[in-house]
Amino acid sequence: MGLYEFFYRYFIEPIINNEGYNIVNTFVYAIILGIAVLLLYRLLKKMGIKIDEHFFKALIPYMILGPLMRAMTDVGILPRTYLTVSPGGYFVIAAFALASLYVVWRHVGSGEKFYPLYRDFGYVLLGGLVFILLINLDKVNFRWEVFKYFVPILIAAEAFIWVLSKKVKLVGDNSLLFYTHFYDATTTFVGIQFFGFWEQHVLARKLMEFSGTPAVIYPEKLLILLPIVWILDREMKDEDPELINFVKLAMFILGFGPGTRNLLITLMG
Repeated sequence: MGLYEFFYRYFIEPIINNEGYNIVNTFVYAIILGIAVLLLYRLLKKMGIKIDEHFFKALIPYMILGPLMRAMTDVGILPRTYLTVSPGGYFVIAAFALASLYVVWRHVGSGEKFYPLYRDFGYVLLGGLVFILLINLDKVNFRWEVFKYFVPILIAAEAFIWVLSKKVKLVGDNSLLFYTHFYDATTTFVGIQFFGFWEQHVLARKLMEFSGTPAVIYPEKLLILLPIVWILDREMKDEDPELINFVKLAMFILGFGPGTRNLLITLMG
């Protein structure tokens, strides 16, 4: 198998045939993500942009852009290409976010004016995508019954995290991450259990095949999150706090983005 055939088989064909992720592309995308996080962190440090609550709030519209674009692709409003489905769609959103960040930074620097202006840039982009959705609502068949399952299950899942956060300090110190990833797990569970969707990520898919239930996504989340936050909070406690914050921000996005995508896709039919 040549290089082109290898790339086509493991990276292009799964998108064309909607096969989900495989071991090869999952491994490569994980490496790319790790490198991207470190490079972005260094870039932000060089630009003098603080990774704090203000930066987090400014990123919110960009976090919603990716999931909404994917949902609009699945219902036929946007064309299905490598650039509109994951992971290509997230590369596109990242490019928009970085371009906006650079433009705003060049205009106002990294002071207090940066964060609200960068946030507003994101909401302009998000508003454009929402406008495209609104003029194509005839292509959307909303399934409001999704909330009949989603809301009570989410409440139960987040109640579990609340109890756990009171008993396990590591969870309590990182409760937002656990709440977010259990939100993601709930959207996955509801979509598969009640609406006939299937899991695209290779590890979760294998666990569901082995266990016979999508509910296995909940313990999987715990088994992945707990050692990661333990390493960040205990083994890396002497590292730059902003680096730790940025890694946790990336982890938050990895829960919030797919979770919101799942919810929107299930809701929009």
